[in-house]
Amino acid sequence: MNYVIGIDIGTSGLKSIVVNKKGEVVDSHSISYKTEHPQSGYSEMDPNIWYKATLDSLSHLLSKFDKESITGISFSGQMHGLVVVDEDGNSIRPAILWNDTRTSQEVEDIKQAIGIETLLKHTQNTVLEGFTLPKLMWLKTHEPENYKKIHKFMLPKDYVVYKLTGNIYTEPSDAAGTIMYNIKSEKWSEELLSQLNVDSNICPEVIASHDRSGTLTKDIKDKLNIDWEINVYQGGADNACGALGSGITDETKQLVSIGTSGVALSIENNANYENDGNMHYFSHCVPDQKYVMGVTLSAGYSLEWIKQLINPSEDFNTFLQDISKSKIGSNGLMYTPYLLGERTPYNDASIRGSFIGLDANTTQLDMKRSVLEGITYSINESIEIMRNKDIDIKEIVSIGGGAKNAEWLQIQADVFNVPITTRTEEQGPAYGAAMLAAMGEQWFNSFNDMNKDWINYREKVSPVSSHTESYDKLFNIYKLIYTATQPITKDLTQFK
Repeated sequence: MNYVIGIDIGTSGLKSIVVNKKGEVVDSHSISYKTEHPQSGYSEMDPNIWYKATLDSLSHLLSKFDKESITGISFSGQMHGLVVVDEDGNSIRPAILWNDTRTSQEVEDIKQAIGIETLLKHTQNTVLEGFTLPKLMWLKTHEPENYKKIHKFMLPKDYVVYKLTGNIYTEPSDAAGTIMYNIKSEKWSEELLSQLNVDSNICPEVIASHDRSGTLTKDIKDKLNIDWEINVYQGGADNACGALGSGITDETKQLVSIGTSGVALSIENNANYENDGNMHYFSHCVPDQKYVMGVTLSAGYSLEWIKQLINPSEDFNTFLQDISKSKIGSNGLMYTPYLLGERTPYNDASIRGSFIGLDANTTQLDMKRSVLEGITYSINESIEIMRNKDIDIKEIVSIGGGAKNAEWLQIQADVFNVPITTRTEEQGPAYGAAMLAAMGEQWFNSFNDMNKDWINYREKVSPVSSHTESYDKLFNIYKLIYTATQPITKDLTQFK
């Protein structure tokens, strides 16, 4: 029996899974690590922590399987992070991560220098603090000596692939999130980089997500105590791999993923589609596929926050077990999940969250339910944009934390007003990475063939019409809160 390994390089930990030719996960291994926050708004990590975690995980898994049975490895990785290396291939400074917000001035500078229309023309996206380009510009301004040393920049997973193979590449799904890549032409935007005086030679070569990046080097094989060849495939961005691992490779289904942040994602392959900046428009890790995506910054993060306030020792199942005792609308309580600002549709880093409708009869269960509903309303704003762009939403696959609670799945079905389904084998982006390795190993002729063999779903959760009527009214109220509270939370910033 042959196997592949899919590895997801996340913000707070690394997850590796071993998958056989039937698509079954036969083993897994996880390692946690911590992000550094040297100043307010900064989020960094030594990229060699990811490399070491990868080696530790591979060593653990390879020792449990027959010699030569594991033949391929691929990766999923957090998007937008900036890793820079010098001519010797050494990391110049800690990686600046996707959730780093130091680049507000650089974002404004790029908008002034380039203009939103030009950005949309060349990259199909606007520019935000979390993206790679403003991080690069911050480095140029604030650490010019480090900037001068740059031989290549990479995304987080690409650095690990480089350390394993000695070869520097990226692929379309991560390149799209840099805001330096033209997803229409599928090339780095030379004109954009030239306008910003960025040398395009520091951009890595782009190969397909399931293309072979190389094989494990002799040094790596010695470290892992193996003597056979293992192919390494470039991999994909975490959202793209999450979509692939959920069977989202065409327009028939959409994805809702609720982790720390929340994502609504739909394939958009119309060659004439032009993004207006309200959503992200990125390349998929499946060849010739694109997707649109809306983001709620504090989705699962909001649930973790309220759990820490009310009962930090409980697990989530216990914490949410009586949620149905609070009725639809949380007894007149509404929550906006703006703990870290909001991405879609506002792109507002300064807005902050609120509970609206608190009274003497509000219970803890009402507060818990209102958080679940508020997260779902926020994601529905992205789904509403998709519908307004004539995307036909008939069925949604829910993954992550939102797929683990039956009441929350029903809330999603009722708010989105479509059937919700979940995966039988839900391993997140690591599963999509394993699928890329399987395609690289030529286990299948096409991604569609692999989907038919590997992707299975549980029974659908259907919307209840009376619930949907109530939630339509509540959602319209929810959409009023941003405009009403934005100036208030802005004025409150001075007291933080």
